[in-house]
Amino acid sequence: MLNQSWQPRQTHMSATSTNGKEPLIAVSRLKKAYRTPAGDFYALKEIDLQIYPGEFVALAGRSGAGKSTLINMLAGIDRPTAGEIVVNGHAIHRMSEGELTRWRGREVGVIFQSFQLMPMLTCLQNVMLPMDFAGLYNSPKERSARAFYLLEQVGIAEHAHKLPSAVSGGQRQRVAIARALANDPTFLAADEPTGSLDSKTADAVFEVFQNLVAQGKTIFMATHDRELASRVSRVVRIDDGEIVKDTQLHR
Repeated sequence: MLNQSWQPRQTHMSATSTNGKEPLIAVSRLKKAYRTPAGDFYALKEIDLQIYPGEFVALAGRSGAGKSTLINMLAGIDRPTAGEIVVNGHAIHRMSEGELTRWRGREVGVIFQSFQLMPMLTCLQNVMLPMDFAGLYNSPKERSARAFYLLEQVGIAEHAHKLPSAVSGGQRQRVAIARALANDPTFLAADEPTGSLDSKTADAVFEVFQNLVAQGKTIFMATHDRELASRVSRVVRIDDGEIVKDTQLHR
């Protein structure tokens, strides 16, 4: 039987959120500008977006359209120039750097294309790392047990004690997914998570995401893969920093 603390935690949404009426993530008039010698360059322009609990949303667009910038905004990795971002009742655009760091460690799981695992730590230790930083779970033994459980959930428990260099790219990405789930985040933000994988491996990783959504997780995933994007619940297309299309595919 799983430890009670391992169960998915409740969000701070009102009762109407179960009917899909209250967004888990609400973005309003979001702008992001970068200074250049030629003047300010706006990577995001007046973005309005709502993401609901349990949705699997693909953010599609060409390279340079603003996908990574928007992912970074929602994950609290970068700050907006203007506008509002509210995640599960938290106005993250108003947070100090310290508050944002604590929030990010507890509320969001980030998955990168390049995995970003610590090469000198085992797969198990990589998954434990966010728990150590956030001070969650009661002891190293409990953290280790939870990390092993998460590796089991993504189908890679047999490689728990290997270094990342000893497993394949697809297996490293599964470790990265398990690490993103370590602190039972409110949502997962994935930036081109299958971009460096072959099609067969990408499909296997995508199935892991689908299973997580089936278990109630919310995922916002930037991708250029049209075939994978067709299998999510909703596709948001961005072009030159603006949302140009928002399509509901499956409920």
